[in-house]
Amino acid sequence: MSIYREYDIRGIYEKELNELSTTRIGYALASKISGDYVAVGYDARSHSPILFEYLVRGLNAGGKKVLDMGLVPTPVNYFTNYQEWDGITPSASVMITGSHNPSEYNGFKITLDKAPFFGEEIYQLGRECEAMDTIPHAKRDVTKIDAVHRYIDFIVHAFQHLKGMPTRIVYDCGNGVAGVVTEDIFSQLELTTKGLYVDPDGTFPNHHPDPSDEHNLEDIKKLLATDGDIAFAYDGDADRIAVLTHKNNIKGDMMALLYSMKMDKPTVIGEVKCSQVMYDELEKRGATAIMYKTGHSNLKVKMRETNADLACEVSGHVFFKNRYFGYDDAIYATLRMLELVYDGIDLDAELAKLPQVFSTQEIKVETTEAEKFKIIDKVKELLKNPHANFPTIKNIIDVDGVRINFENGWGLVRASNTTPVLVTRFESTSKEEALLYEKAINDLILEAKNAL
Repeated sequence: MSIYREYDIRGIYEKELNELSTTRIGYALASKISGDYVAVGYDARSHSPILFEYLVRGLNAGGKKVLDMGLVPTPVNYFTNYQEWDGITPSASVMITGSHNPSEYNGFKITLDKAPFFGEEIYQLGRECEAMDTIPHAKRDVTKIDAVHRYIDFIVHAFQHLKGMPTRIVYDCGNGVAGVVTEDIFSQLELTTKGLYVDPDGTFPNHHPDPSDEHNLEDIKKLLATDGDIAFAYDGDADRIAVLTHKNNIKGDMMALLYSMKMDKPTVIGEVKCSQVMYDELEKRGATAIMYKTGHSNLKVKMRETNADLACEVSGHVFFKNRYFGYDDAIYATLRMLELVYDGIDLDAELAKLPQVFSTQEIKVETTEAEKFKIIDKVKELLKNPHANFPTIKNIIDVDGVRINFENGWGLVRASNTTPVLVTRFESTSKEEALLYEKAINDLILEAKNAL
């Protein structure tokens, strides 16, 4: 059951994701799909095409026909749900991907009726798979579709006005699947580009495909310094982006502030790790700012519920409903950022205008799957009567863990939904106070642990 996570299914190939488990997943999932067709694509990992065949066997046994899009980025997979293929609109899509995880991992991101399949739905699917007996045999029913070129045509058409813009663009695909589409898009738009590690290679020979880790940005920073005006980096399945200028590594919450400049009083959703600067500045501009749970599935659901224009995670998931479909797409986010530059917006100058705060990176506290949520509950209890030397609390937001607002900043502690860790982050108008908040909350976590 450990492979069934909050937002997706994820495990080690052969050990956890193998012929038996994957065929069962396909068969059980088939019963959740309303129509006859499900579109399936996969990332660059060597075992992704093998898992594709196992999954197809289960889906076909469950009475579903498969539209095979082959090797694609995750956003292309999502895109297929909004397209007709010879009169057929799929009722679901499955992306076979290990995202930014090490090469031995793989997994499934599932969309049903254009909505994420997550949380209790995934856990219930897991229980059904665990209880399953034999799976009936069915004839292979797979139809190839060219989702890649349909997507490329869509993006190129949407951004024709950027054709030939002189900005020097450098980018790092990290040997993930972004390169499947970036080359054609940039070429057709006649952009001046240089790419690193563009060829998909699921062994990730150059660096780990996670642009939220500064170590993985060393090569693109060097290229930016000599050959670029702006840089982009992508994770393994191209649903997360890093944006770099000569002065800034622009995190997802600051990206949202920049993107929203060209929207009229938008509704923007952020997660609990986003800077308070983002929320305050949006409201100053007349926008509606909503704080919600971390997780790409959570944000997509909240976007549909609120009809929001934009959503973001600090890690680089950016979701556009404004002029787009409402899912996280690092390739589309690239072109929207270039559009800001084309329109004359100086990204660094805009960021320099914002209130200056000190923010820590995400800091992970090791714990266990069994204890992580219990610790959060105990922290909440302890906060009802904090110690006399605890920083003055203005208010507490508990939509996802606890975000404690202090007089000059905030601190966050939440349980990760995907790993056995607590995630903390701290922000203040001064580094000293941020570190003070960090120490106070770490002491509280330790007290909560010891009380279990």
